[in-house]
Amino acid sequence: MSKPPTLSLPPGARSHLLDTARGPFAVLDAGRPERGTALLVPGFTGSKEDFIAVLEPLAEAGFRVVAVDGRGQYETPGPDRESAYTRAELAADVHAQVAALSGGPVHLLGHSLGGLLCREAVLRDTSPFRSLTLMSSGPGAIAAGQQERLKLLMGALPVLGMEDIWQAMRDLDPPEAADAETPPEVAAFLRERWLRTVPAQLLATAAQLLAEPDRVAELAGLAGSGGLPPTHVLSGAVDYAWPVEQLDAMAALLGAHRTVITGAEHSPAAERPAETAAALAAFWREQPEHARP
Repeated sequence: MSKPPTLSLPPGARSHLLDTARGPFAVLDAGRPERGTALLVPGFTGSKEDFIAVLEPLAEAGFRVVAVDGRGQYETPGPDRESAYTRAELAADVHAQVAALSGGPVHLLGHSLGGLLCREAVLRDTSPFRSLTLMSSGPGAIAAGQQERLKLLMGALPVLGMEDIWQAMRDLDPPEAADAETPPEVAAFLRERWLRTVPAQLLATAAQLLAEPDRVAELAGLAGSGGLPPTHVLSGAVDYAWPVEQLDAMAALLGAHRTVITGAEHSPAAERPAETAAALAAFWREQPEHARP
């Protein structure tokens, strides 16, 4: 679970609802699109706040950055049926969000599960995207150790309340993740975010993380035809969801730019925001300003 270091919005940033053809989505919105616009898609159990610490440096670098709660996540509502959260449905949401931002192709970034959804969106239609960044997001299903945790969660969700599961997850956390190490306001936010996430969304997306096929070759095929947007694989130096070596290999197959953030693990934007923002801004600056043919 990604833990933002702060909940304070930087100067000029705002929280609002982004109206799209597929309904409203809660977003954090910062900066002006002098160099372009970026859409930031969070991961499993995450939210727009996971990116809060990179908003200011990316805005200062000349980008409009929009971090979003996906449907059923935290402040974006969603139905209580798993069919609403298929990979296809959530990728269609990404396309709707991009269309609502207007202003031409955007830099698309997905963290963890969000990377799998962004990959699906790109495979469906590359034209709205100026670049693709897969942050701590691997080629297929997550690592075996994390699969066991997900299976436990999927078994508990139909029979236990969200509050009971929250407490059980706290009990399973390692000592360094204990609430004693977290600012009180952030600890309260993490609990509230969990309780406001739709259980059907958790069940459906957990199943995706368990069964996601390796689609790197399919994505690389777009590169062979000139259709893949410039791609960036970014991660921490350690990752519990996908081994870093697996991310290295994926980047090589895609011909992607590769960044490893020293001192970060699965959530570089929260754990090393300055270094992560600098890497993102440098990559985005290299991309053409105009839409790709």
